[in-house]
Amino acid sequence: MKKIMTIFGTRPEAIKMCPVIIELKQSKKFKTIITLTGQHREMLDDVLKAFKIVPDYNLNIMKSEQSLFDITINILNKINQVLDEVTPDLVLVHGDTSTTFLSSLACFYKHIPIGHIEAGLRTYNINSPFPEEFNRRAVSIISKYDFAPTKEAMMNLIKEGKDKKNIYITGNTAIDSLKFTVRDDFNHPLLSWAKDSKLIILTAHRRENLEKLENIFLGIKAAIDSFSDLKVIYPVHKNPKVETIAKKVFKDHERIKLIPPLEVTQFHNFLARSYLILTDSGGIQEEAPSLNVPVLVLREETERPEGILSNALKLVGTNKDNIYQEIKALIENKEAYQKMKKATNPFGDGLASTRIKKILEDRL
Repeated sequence: MKKIMTIFGTRPEAIKMCPVIIELKQSKKFKTIITLTGQHREMLDDVLKAFKIVPDYNLNIMKSEQSLFDITINILNKINQVLDEVTPDLVLVHGDTSTTFLSSLACFYKHIPIGHIEAGLRTYNINSPFPEEFNRRAVSIISKYDFAPTKEAMMNLIKEGKDKKNIYITGNTAIDSLKFTVRDDFNHPLLSWAKDSKLIILTAHRRENLEKLENIFLGIKAAIDSFSDLKVIYPVHKNPKVETIAKKVFKDHERIKLIPPLEVTQFHNFLARSYLILTDSGGIQEEAPSLNVPVLVLREETERPEGILSNALKLVGTNKDNIYQEIKALIENKEAYQKMKKATNPFGDGLASTRIKKILEDRL
């Protein structure tokens, strides 16, 4: 029986990796070992609980106000011992986090094969997003198996010299996770508060956007002030800098709710019941089209151009006037709104995890 270790450390990784773990555990060909780095430890627990996943190892690397240097040193120091103890036949990593890169680097040092889920995403701007663009490109250099979510992601890998026979288009496991979380009977007091309005879900926290957050928030506030039927729910990231800026701009606005991060089941159901999503997140760009909710992406670039081309997403940048105008356009132009709402999701059909399991059963 082959030993497959999954390593992840952030909430977005967990959301996308848990469906894969569930599939792998159903296979009689594998022993599945789950390792957490704890890069975002306090935000992981609810995801693991929602998917009924219990880790085998937890590195607990997180500390207050940790830097990229702290993350790097702590993961490399601690993952070394776990890899020696387990001696996996394959390690699966996901996406583009520091956990992904550093776990892959440790495996490279130990000659352990890597399978990279959500491989091939690119902006080809090494500083956008930072440090994620570097992380995912570095992992691609050393990964043995690449599970690309789309044809475009696969073509990026082929252009970079990857062997086509080890690249598989699977769809994105983010879509798989929605089957476990979105419910028709979901209720919440905040959704009752917003039920007679057009609800906007806002997420904004990316490292490269920290200096731009005030500008982003001012554009959103201007739109809320212009349209009395809009309400915003903003689950604020735990980064104190984000919280400070949000409170400064939004203050005690009666139609803007600043709340703590939602657990994953709540969050997915909030997304499913929203009128519009404003985000600088990556995963939400993949999830929202499956929920038929238009997304305005608060970034200058996206590594998910398929969503833009399908018209499910629109890249609006970080300029406050442009953000205001783009929100205004979707509120006033019903035809444009419906076109985005009805766009086909290019990121998958909810079967990516099953495909990954079958591929590994064949290859290992």
